[in-house]
Amino acid sequence: MPEKPNWHTSSHTTQDTCVEVADNDSGVVMVRDTKDRHSGVICVEPAAWTAFVQYAKQQ
Repeated sequence: MPEKPNWHTSSHTTQDTCVEVADNDSGVVMVRDTKDRHSGVICVEPAAWTAFVQYAKQQ
């Protein structure tokens, strides 16, 4: 995990659907809830995150 994740939100994020993503580490993508940043982080492999984003774009 990087020392200081570079958190960002999607341009499609609305007030009721807020997640932040940190993808500045080549080995892991981190996802957290913007409304509850201290509740935890989900870590996924970059390939899995890419597949999820591609799937979500098709919906």
